[in-house]
Amino acid sequence: MIRDAAPRDEGLAVQRARDGDAEAFRLIFELHAPAVRRFLGDLLRDRPAADEATQETFVRAHARLKSLREDEKLGAWLFGIARMVSLESHRARRFEVVPEDGESAPAGGPIDPERLLLSAEAHQAYQRALEVLAADRRAALLLRVDHGLGYDEVAGVMGWTLPKVKNEIHRARLQLREALSGYLPEAS
Repeated sequence: MIRDAAPRDEGLAVQRARDGDAEAFRLIFELHAPAVRRFLGDLLRDRPAADEATQETFVRAHARLKSLREDEKLGAWLFGIARMVSLESHRARRFEVVPEDGESAPAGGPIDPERLLLSAEAHQAYQRALEVLAADRRAALLLRVDHGLGYDEVAGVMGWTLPKVKNEIHRARLQLREALSGYLPEAS
């Protein structure tokens, strides 16, 4: 069983999963699904769609596990699959009419209503600013900032050169800074 192996030995888990060990793939899922789900949530902006896309990502990963190269990092490879799934989801949803419903209140009663309101306002401003970014630029920024991938890993996921990754992330940050200028302190 894979549980006897060190949880950080992804190479062993991948090899066992390739050999048909369902427990090994379950471990891969448990280790990487939260980050993949968060990434897809950031890209799709729809919880049910992100949940579905997460499942689809891991279904595809399971089917393509043999194509994972030894020199590739599993997490970056999964983010690449997730990105493709999100693009397909965007294309499919582009023609759907989705009814707008009110936002749900946060779980747990608010302790400080003013702080909660300001936090929600800042979060909404950030989300609106992210939506202004082109989809690929937003994906690159989120992979780097929210998911901690290195520039070289982002390049691999996006299929870009390293200079293009650095340029796109820099431009994304400039766009965010401009969009959020009313919320950021003035530079002296």
